[in-house]
Amino acid sequence: MGSATTGRLIPLAATLICLSTLASSSLLDNRTAYEILEDYNFPVGLLPKGVKGYDFNITTGKFSAYFNDTCNFSLESSYQLKYQSTIKGYISNSKLSTLEGVYVWFIFTWAEIIEILRSGDDLFFSIGALSSVFPIDYFVESPQCGCGFQCGYGQVRELMRSNPFIFSP
Repeated sequence: MGSATTGRLIPLAATLICLSTLASSSLLDNRTAYEILEDYNFPVGLLPKGVKGYDFNITTGKFSAYFNDTCNFSLESSYQLKYQSTIKGYISNSKLSTLEGVYVWFIFTWAEIIEILRSGDDLFFSIGALSSVFPIDYFVESPQCGCGFQCGYGQVRELMRSNPFIFSP
């Protein structure tokens, strides 16, 4: 009789384990791309409003985020940003690397931002041998495609230029 009870408990335990695994993976499925950024010590404002979906591999850190269309906006008069309809890269704590699909207008051409690092309250944006540093406070809110922070109600969010892109060895 003991083996019959054990025989019934094993399938029940297996079912509970499967349900538990599904529940935890669905918790990740319900998280937004903005929440994933926060999980890795980044502000939500690195992504403009309007992410329609994303893929994220928690094991490798590989991610993709999707917009309906290309997204352009200005952070200030000298910084034009462009996000392709799909952006990709790898995320780990305080590091976004191997980025694809995020560009800054630099010296008469679009330059791809390939890495973003967080150090304390600063974010370092790299376009190869050049980088620029911005306070994290600039990215507390997500900008809107087309108008950045200058949307509606005449509100303008001034971002003082802390550093132009500079050479980093």
